[in-house]
Amino acid sequence: MADLVLWGMVAVMLGFVFLVYLFFRRTATALKEGMNEGKGKR
Repeated sequence: MADLVLWGMVAVMLGFVFLVYLFFRRTATALKEGMNEGKGKR
């Protein structure tokens, strides 16, 4: 039973890390696009 709880916690942690990674990647790409647009306008 303890193994099941441990695996559940590991799965939740991995999912959380994956979501954070996706969020940061999206933010980074948005920032990059914004910078490129700013350079193009000038």
